[in-house]
Amino acid sequence: MFYADLKHKPEGLFKRLMGVRPATFLEMSAALQEHLPSFGRPTKLCREDRLLLTLMYWREYRTEAHIAQTYGVSEATVCRTIQAVENALMRSGKFRLPGKKALTKSDVQYDLVQD
Repeated sequence: MFYADLKHKPEGLFKRLMGVRPATFLEMSAALQEHLPSFGRPTKLCREDRLLLTLMYWREYRTEAHIAQTYGVSEATVCRTIQAVENALMRSGKFRLPGKKALTKSDVQYDLVQD
Protein backbone atom coordinates (compact mmCIF):
# COMPACT_ATOMS: atom_id res chain seq x y z
CA MET A 1 0.00 0.00 0.00
CA PHE A 2 1.40 3.35 -1.00
CA TYR A 3 0.79 6.72 0.64
CA ALA A 4 -0.83 8.10 -2.52
CA ASP A 5 -3.56 5.44 -2.13
CA LEU A 6 -3.92 5.82 1.62
CA LYS A 7 -3.93 9.58 2.19
CA HIS A 8 -7.55 10.01 1.06
CA LYS A 9 -8.93 7.26 3.32
CA PRO A 10 -11.10 8.17 6.33
CA GLU A 11 -9.22 8.72 9.59
CA GLY A 12 -10.64 5.60 11.25
CA LEU A 13 -9.60 3.32 8.39
CA PHE A 14 -6.16 4.96 8.22
CA LYS A 15 -5.66 4.31 11.94
CA ARG A 16 -6.80 0.69 11.67
CA LEU A 17 -4.46 0.03 8.75
CA MET A 18 -1.36 1.85 9.95
CA GLY A 19 -1.70 1.91 13.74
CA VAL A 20 -1.35 5.70 13.95
CA ARG A 21 -3.69 8.58 13.27
CA PRO A 22 -3.13 10.68 10.14
CA ALA A 23 -1.99 13.64 12.29
CA THR A 24 0.65 11.46 13.97
CA PHE A 25 1.69 10.13 10.57
CA LEU A 26 2.19 13.70 9.34
CA GLU A 27 4.27 14.52 12.43
CA MET A 28 6.39 11.44 11.80
CA SER A 29 6.75 12.41 8.15
CA ALA A 30 7.87 15.91 9.13
CA ALA A 31 10.44 14.42 11.54
CA LEU A 32 11.74 12.24 8.70
CA GLN A 33 11.96 15.27 6.44
CA GLU A 34 14.26 16.87 8.98
CA HIS A 35 16.24 13.89 10.27
CA LEU A 36 16.39 11.35 7.43
CA PRO A 37 19.47 11.97 5.30
CA SER A 38 18.79 12.67 1.64
CA PHE A 39 22.10 12.33 -0.12
CA GLY A 40 23.38 9.93 -2.71
CA ARG A 41 21.31 8.09 -5.23
CA PRO A 42 17.57 8.89 -5.19
CA THR A 43 15.47 6.22 -3.51
CA LYS A 44 12.68 4.35 -5.24
CA LEU A 45 10.27 5.13 -2.40
CA CYS A 46 9.33 8.59 -1.15
CA ARG A 47 9.67 9.38 2.56
CA GLU A 48 5.98 8.74 3.20
CA ASP A 49 6.18 5.31 1.57
CA ARG A 50 9.29 4.49 3.61
CA LEU A 51 7.39 5.45 6.75
CA LEU A 52 4.43 3.30 5.67
CA LEU A 53 6.78 0.41 5.02
CA THR A 54 8.14 0.73 8.57
CA LEU A 55 4.69 1.05 10.12
CA MET A 56 3.58 -2.02 8.18
CA TYR A 57 6.55 -3.93 9.60
CA TRP A 58 5.73 -2.83 13.16
CA ARG A 59 1.96 -3.22 12.89
CA GLU A 60 1.58 -6.48 11.00
CA TYR A 61 4.81 -8.31 11.84
CA ARG A 62 5.19 -9.06 8.14
CA THR A 63 8.47 -10.49 6.99
CA GLU A 64 10.88 -8.31 5.10
CA ALA A 65 10.44 -10.63 2.11
CA HIS A 66 6.69 -9.96 1.99
CA ILE A 67 7.16 -6.21 2.36
CA ALA A 68 9.84 -6.25 -0.35
CA GLN A 69 7.39 -7.89 -2.74
CA THR A 70 4.68 -5.36 -1.88
CA TYR A 71 6.93 -2.37 -2.60
CA GLY A 72 9.00 -3.87 -5.40
CA VAL A 73 12.34 -3.52 -3.63
CA SER A 74 14.89 -5.96 -2.22
CA GLU A 75 14.84 -7.39 1.29
CA ALA A 76 18.07 -5.54 2.01
CA THR A 77 16.39 -2.27 1.04
CA VAL A 78 13.52 -3.05 3.41
CA CYS A 79 15.96 -3.77 6.24
CA ARG A 80 17.96 -0.57 5.62
CA THR A 81 14.78 1.48 5.31
CA ILE A 82 13.35 0.24 8.61
CA GLN A 83 16.62 0.96 10.42
CA ALA A 84 16.95 4.42 8.86
CA VAL A 85 13.36 5.39 9.68
CA GLU A 86 13.62 4.12 13.27
CA ASN A 87 16.88 6.02 13.79
CA ALA A 88 15.50 9.22 12.27
CA LEU A 89 12.38 9.09 14.43
CA MET A 90 14.47 8.57 17.58
CA ARG A 91 16.86 11.39 16.59
CA SER A 92 13.93 13.76 16.24
CA GLY A 93 13.24 13.46 19.97
CA LYS A 94 9.47 13.52 19.36
CA PHE A 95 9.09 9.75 19.25
CA ARG A 96 10.46 7.06 21.48
CA LEU A 97 10.68 3.37 20.82
CA PRO A 98 10.78 0.97 23.76
CA GLY A 99 14.15 -0.61 24.40
CA LYS A 100 14.96 -4.28 24.09
CA LYS A 101 14.38 -4.92 27.80
CA ALA A 102 10.87 -3.46 27.65
CA LEU A 103 10.03 -5.47 24.56
CA THR A 104 11.25 -8.75 26.01
CA LYS A 105 9.74 -8.13 29.44
CA SER A 106 6.63 -10.17 30.04
CA ASP A 107 4.22 -10.37 32.93
CA VAL A 108 3.36 -13.91 31.95
CA GLN A 109 5.46 -16.67 33.41
CA TYR A 110 5.59 -20.02 31.72
CA ASP A 111 6.16 -23.26 33.56
CA LEU A 112 8.15 -26.00 31.94
CA VAL A 113 6.32 -29.27 31.69
CA GLN A 114 8.56 -32.24 32.06
CA ASP A 115 7.50 -35.69 30.92
